[in-house]
Amino acid sequence: MASSWMRWVVIVAVVAVAGGGYFAWRTFGAKGLPPGIASGNGRIEATEIDVSTKSAGRIRDILVREGDFVTAGQVLARMDTDQLEAQRRQAEAQLRRASIGIETATSLVTQREAEREAAVAVIAQRDAQLDALERKLARAEALIKTSAVSQQVLDDDRANEQGAKAAVAAAKAQLAASEAAISSAKAQVIDAGAAVDAAKAAIDSITVEINDSTLKSPRDGRVQYRVAQPGEVIAAGGRVLNLVDLSDVYMTFFLPTAQAGQIAIGADVRLVLDALPQVVIPAKATFVADTAQFTPKTVETEEERQKLMFRVKAHIPQELLRKYIQRVKTGLPGVAYIRLDPKAEWPANLSGTLAQ
Repeated sequence: MASSWMRWVVIVAVVAVAGGGYFAWRTFGAKGLPPGIASGNGRIEATEIDVSTKSAGRIRDILVREGDFVTAGQVLARMDTDQLEAQRRQAEAQLRRASIGIETATSLVTQREAEREAAVAVIAQRDAQLDALERKLARAEALIKTSAVSQQVLDDDRANEQGAKAAVAAAKAQLAASEAAISSAKAQVIDAGAAVDAAKAAIDSITVEINDSTLKSPRDGRVQYRVAQPGEVIAAGGRVLNLVDLSDVYMTFFLPTAQAGQIAIGADVRLVLDALPQVVIPAKATFVADTAQFTPKTVETEEERQKLMFRVKAHIPQELLRKYIQRVKTGLPGVAYIRLDPKAEWPANLSGTLAQ
């Protein structure tokens, strides 16, 4: 009987010690942070990127699967480009035609300039003939006074002089027509040049569309979802893949008003993940919400649920992410410890060797 009584005393003592240890852990382990340091539960997140098409079309092939790690510039998918290739061949044919048009218009300008030179020569010839006939008419008019020439000769000289003037006027009109023809031919050269530029621009535009039909990864990251499948026709801007940017990884957590108000952007943060409790990950506070919200549903106690909380982001350094990029995973839960007071000392479990 006495031994049975002693056994119950031992059991009660063990339970009491265990309960006291649990209470101490809850009080001093979870809450017993030194002044100037706060903590909040969170989850590792990363910026999501939608890889979408620029133009409507059919998906020819998708080269990655969900979960694949991809690097910046890697080809992820290709759209069907048969129609674009046909449009580019058409534009290239128009370019050749326009180039021939420039050659033809340039030759026409040369021809019109030669005609102008001929018209200038004709004018010079007609001016010389007019000058000779004007002198001859002047002599005839002087000689008619002494009856040295007949009236008929004088009349003939006058007629010839008037004909020479008409010939000069006609030659000048031909020159003006030649100059107008030159201007028209030069306008054709400009028009043909514009057609060449338009054809080149069309080729460049189509080439850009063809290049955009090859979907590449804008960042190092991991494929999260295949939104569409090969053979599907999607609209412009249609999503094909969803990536997580592993160069922009952070933890989001929540703190009450009194603590959130003390956070300085750039404050030191330590992240401890549930899956790797022995690893302390350095981070920096990069964002504090400007409006409060109710605590997330994961908060357990009624007292905490009644408090307004501020959302905080802590980003992991990019150099650290690049070093372990193949091992970075999003969605992992953990705890964020933030130094509200720059002079506060980290506890022993957070001041050791950090993940580097």
